[in-house]
Amino acid sequence: MLESFYQKKYTEAGLDEAGRGCYAGPVFAAAVILPVNFYHPLLNDSKQLNAKQRELLRPIIEKEAISYGVSQISNDEIDQINILKASIKAMHQAVDQLSPKPGLLLVDGNRFTPYKKIPHQCFVKGDGRYASIAAASILAKTYRDEWMNQLHKEFPYYGWDRNKGYGTAFHRKAIEEHGLCTHHRKSFRLLPD
Repeated sequence: MLESFYQKKYTEAGLDEAGRGCYAGPVFAAAVILPVNFYHPLLNDSKQLNAKQRELLRPIIEKEAISYGVSQISNDEIDQINILKASIKAMHQAVDQLSPKPGLLLVDGNRFTPYKKIPHQCFVKGDGRYASIAAASILAKTYRDEWMNQLHKEFPYYGWDRNKGYGTAFHRKAIEEHGLCTHHRKSFRLLPD
């Protein structure tokens, strides 16, 4: 069962990203402040849920959250600044959208750059431990999946409606056959030299 909070004395926001390892598309991040008593039996790390469960939870999270923010950084900017910096920048932009501002940030993963004057705590696999991080993982994933489904309409031969830009065998074969498009991350060296 997910924990509701890390330190009860703070208003906490959970942060997570989606799409960090993808070959194409933006990286998305979300920040979520949940009420301390929030509970939903399905709430879990987005990777442990199927698409239908994530889509069911998204409007519940959006309605019940005290505040949430979702942000994205484009593949072009990822290529300019690198994926780690882009992921952290997206998280910072998601926190920018929160009102009220939290007293503590709970970050999924082990790397984060301090945000203004709000303390943070990193947790490896935090999306399977804290409800607010799990909620952020669901928002980041569903918003990104929705984005990639739209891009699929423009570039159907990459199969983004199924692989969401990840490096599946189908996606790699499509890159070999069709080359890269404007939405691919060129810094990821997706084509052989």
